[in-house]
Amino acid sequence: MVYFSLRRHWIGRIRLALTLFGLPYTVCTAGFRPAISCSSNQPIRTGQTIRASSFSCCSRSSTSIWTMSLSAGLHLKSRCAQYPGSNIKRFPVPDDKVDWSEIWPQYDPVSYTAPSVEKKPEWADPDIDSFSPQFNTIDGAVDRTSFEGIYDVKEGKPLNPRGRTGVTGRGLLGRWGPNHAADPILTRWKVDANREKVHHSDSKRPILQFVSIKRKDCGEWAIPGGMVDPGEQVSLTLQREFSEEAMNSISASPEEKAEIHQRITNLFNSLGFQVYKGYVDDPRNTDNAWMETVAVNFHDETGNSVSELPLQAGDDAGQVQWVDVDSSFALYASHAHFLELVATERKAHW
Repeated sequence: MVYFSLRRHWIGRIRLALTLFGLPYTVCTAGFRPAISCSSNQPIRTGQTIRASSFSCCSRSSTSIWTMSLSAGLHLKSRCAQYPGSNIKRFPVPDDKVDWSEIWPQYDPVSYTAPSVEKKPEWADPDIDSFSPQFNTIDGAVDRTSFEGIYDVKEGKPLNPRGRTGVTGRGLLGRWGPNHAADPILTRWKVDANREKVHHSDSKRPILQFVSIKRKDCGEWAIPGGMVDPGEQVSLTLQREFSEEAMNSISASPEEKAEIHQRITNLFNSLGFQVYKGYVDDPRNTDNAWMETVAVNFHDETGNSVSELPLQAGDDAGQVQWVDVDSSFALYASHAHFLELVATERKAHW
């Protein structure tokens, strides 16, 4: 694995600015192959090290550009035997049959769209037969373009750019095709009683901590991200999702809301590090609907910004806390690798 780092290069700054203001630009695509674990219900204590399996992807930042030459990755969490939140069993897809170019007459995927999606909430598309979505473009206020480039459409339905998943329909996802999310990664340095950085005994590097939530839907630890609303700028999604899931600003008092809002705004107005932009190997993915995200790291270097605010879980999070970043604890979807890139950028322990 080779990384080509271009420190303080102006290209990275321009690309991050374009992304945060919702403007398109050409991005790379790369495959990744994470651990096959689809769920993790391991208990975690405050300050406990989070360990995550690593895999490879492509991303850009405001201070460096990370690139890799890889073939399309074989998504594994997208092929978990049982579809999350249901009793639906995926049609088994072996590694050599993932790619759509592989002729496979025996492929007989299960069709599944969750009842919550079939109820036609405002965040979901209608059934594919009742409207005519414009794929691979901005369709009204809905962005149906993919960070992966142009995806195929067969019999009126978009095809997952990473290949077969064993399930058709939308599953738990609202949109046909790409479902865009934003993942804000809030970090700080782990410090001792004298506010000195704590270094890991093995790597001798300072230890980062990040805000992690325990998802209610699957019990896995994750970055507090969420879906980009139609027409919403990614920068606003990043701030909104962190406020709602980690700070629970919706239920705070007016005075608390004002303080929380000001501190978060100040941090999110700082120049962040774009960690990743692309496809996410997510257990909710299907043949016709899949997750994509923009992950951005906002770092509280001095520890006197959001680090001082008490964390409080929002509606979508069971628990929320600062946890140590390490390299061997499984996290939700592709979040482990996002943290690996952050640790590399910050020269922190991994």
